Formats: sequence, structure tokens, C-alpha cells
Amino acid sequence: MGFTVSFIKLTFWSFYLVAPLLVFLCFLIILLGQIVCHIEKWKKFDGLYWSFITATTVGYGDIRPLKKASKVLSVVIAFVGVMLTGIIIAVTIHTASIALEKHGDVRVLEYMKEKFN
Repeated sequence: MGFTVSFIKLTFWSFYLVAPLLVFLCFLIILLGQIVCHIEKWKKFDGLYWSFITATTVGYGDIRPLKKASKVLSVVIAFVGVMLTGIIIAVTIHTASIALEKHGDVRVLEYMKEKFN
């Protein structure tokens, strides 16, 4: 139980610290998506939906850009999405490793260090 509580607290504070960066990247995804929406003459919600589907690299293919400028912006959105996802994963892994070091069994930690170093 101690591990879980530590993990949740560390995760909360870590995301609190990186929130400005995450908000900026989300804002950039939304902005670029709305620019593509305007170029392609889509509805605003379709542009928002498409931009996050592209940013998360899901890419259903139900909506796709046809103009060259839109395709270039979709690549930029994908790269920004990879950064956003990478930051979220990095923060989660880092907080899990700190919580494990704090609450992990010493024998397990020594075994992991021995096997993976």
C-alpha cells in the first residue's frame, strides 16, 4: 500500500511541475489542428478530433488531409504528439522507479541492479 500511495503522490507532483509544458504542447496540437481544419474546410470539432488522433499516432484514417500544407502540418502535429506522449511516459516511469526504491524490498532491488546493469 505504501508503494501505491507514494507513486500516486509523486505522479501528482511530477505532473504538476511539467503541467505548463504539457498544456503548451496540447495547445500547439489544437492550434495546428485548427489551421488544418481551416485549410481543409472541416468542422472545428473534426479538426480537434483529427489533431489528437494524429498526435497520439492512432490515425484511424476516417479524416485525412488532402492538401500539401495540411500534410506538412500533420507531420508536425505527429512529432509534437510524440513529445507529449514521451513526457507523460517518462514522468510515470521515473515516479514508479522512485517509489520502488523507497518501498521496494532490498533483495529485489539488488537482484534487478545485478540483472539489468
